[in-house]
Amino acid sequence: MDENAPREFLAKLIADRGENYGSLSRLLGRNAAYIQQFIKRGTPRKLDEEDRRLLARYFGVDEMMLGAPGPGAPPHMLSDQRQESKIFPKLESVVAIPRLLVEASAGHGALADDEEKVATIGFDRHWLKQLGLSPETVSIIDVKGESMSPTLVDGDTIMVDRADGAERLRDGIYVLRLDDALMVKRVALSPQRGVAALTVSSDNRHYPTWQDVDPALVDIVGRVVWSCRRLI
Repeated sequence: MDENAPREFLAKLIADRGENYGSLSRLLGRNAAYIQQFIKRGTPRKLDEEDRRLLARYFGVDEMMLGAPGPGAPPHMLSDQRQESKIFPKLESVVAIPRLLVEASAGHGALADDEEKVATIGFDRHWLKQLGLSPETVSIIDVKGESMSPTLVDGDTIMVDRADGAERLRDGIYVLRLDDALMVKRVALSPQRGVAALTVSSDNRHYPTWQDVDPALVDIVGRVVWSCRRLI
């Protein structure tokens, strides 16, 4: 295999996904210049095995494309006959969803483009479509605190559909802003006919529930449609 092929493949992958060298280096626990030096200067000559594995999982690509040894030489990244991994989805079917640093949020409005993107996470485009989600309207954020425990706990990662907001509001778990504070709460519509009030509650009984809340006071950011949790 051409020694430069993994560097060229990674460079194209980063450009196509809108990533940057520094954030990927930090993802690996390396100094901010690590990925740039690997691609631009050829230092290190090969990716460390663990770094290579993490990058392959992050981007959802075959590890051999990043220089992993295998039976026979994997094809060059620009080859029209490039083989796709039987384990990972095709590169073209993976879409990068931004993971936002919501602690930087302030004021009213949806999760905006100017919020700091700390990373992206690759999801299969067809899987998102099956859930009725558009890649352009979903974001990934982390849960802070225990108010939604046991449903969601501190450190959980959730996907928020910004297209499923106030106009389609129904009972469910939402990311919202109340008194300028960003929250993950369970929202329920008033059962009384002709009453537009909301109940904003926590699944953890030790946290408060607000009843008969005026919808005008609640800024619905989006519906929580997916979550994951690290197991230790």
